[in-house]
Amino acid sequence: MHAQTKQPTLAESYARLKTERPQLRVREAAKELGVSEAEVVEAEGAQRLRPDWAALLERMPALGRVMCLTRNEVCVHERHGCYEKVEIHGGMGLVLGPDIDLRLFLRRWASGFACPQNLHSGTRQSLQFFDAAGVAIQKIYLTDDSDAQAYAELLKTFVEPDAPPLAIQASPARPADKPDVEIDAAALKRDWEGLRDTHDFYGLLNKHKVSRTQALRLAGAPLAVKMNPGITAEMLGTVSANDEPIMAFVGNPGCIQIHTGRAKKIAAKNGWLNVLDEQFNLHLREALVAQTWLVRKPTEDGVVTALELFDKDGELVVQFFGKRKPGVPERQSWRELLGRLATEFNAHA
Repeated sequence: MHAQTKQPTLAESYARLKTERPQLRVREAAKELGVSEAEVVEAEGAQRLRPDWAALLERMPALGRVMCLTRNEVCVHERHGCYEKVEIHGGMGLVLGPDIDLRLFLRRWASGFACPQNLHSGTRQSLQFFDAAGVAIQKIYLTDDSDAQAYAELLKTFVEPDAPPLAIQASPARPADKPDVEIDAAALKRDWEGLRDTHDFYGLLNKHKVSRTQALRLAGAPLAVKMNPGITAEMLGTVSANDEPIMAFVGNPGCIQIHTGRAKKIAAKNGWLNVLDEQFNLHLREALVAQTWLVRKPTEDGVVTALELFDKDGELVVQFFGKRKPGVPERQSWRELLGRLATEFNAHA
């Protein structure tokens, strides 16, 4: 009889991958290994956190300056700053500081870890949170300006040494769009034209039972105009040159992360369009952007204009706005910029 070959553990398989390809990121390694990112993080020895997300997040301001990372399959958003003005309302969380600006959908949060990562420069500490499918929701990295003692105290409170085994569930399938003939496009457009706040757009979609991209397509110009993809790089290059402040929203089902301010250092490399500023980084994988739309929404403060990018499944991956606050009209310079680019990059022109 032949001795049965011992199968490598997940930790051993990941260690081999890291040795062979040191630059491989955990997310990509998980795909190659056929498991979730959360499973790889756990196998590498990260410590599970007690899932009292509200209490944990309320402790974040004590850490001082950190780097927050929120991403989806197409876009990565990194922002340095302090957790400030943390508000938890049931399953909804808000972080409303001038640098770290988040919308947190805590019912999507299933697991969290304290993750030390060994680098040539030393050990980098982070807190990482995942949904039920083991997909990353948000990662919070300590920096040289973080309070290491506050982090140690946080771990004493929230590390759960006897946590149950990680249970991974399949991601829910995206529901199919209703046939266009079942949607009253004229009523959809009337309700869109009657919007008084950008946040009311979600209610509009629910009322008419349409997906976001379906609503854009059915409403049509001037409310929604499909763009050629090159508009994004041109927009970022122009706002950099003009010192035009913008807002960049990147999210996933558990978190939306927002940057408000300048985007100065723009660089394209290896298929990624990047903003590489000291306090704000954005990385957009251009080949995975399937649809780009210029979107206009009426509000009590006037029309608000956005550039919205979607993946192949119709999921929103990033939105760009001109810098604004509720009660303040949109910057005319931003509106004129997108108006000019819309003429140049109109997909149907």
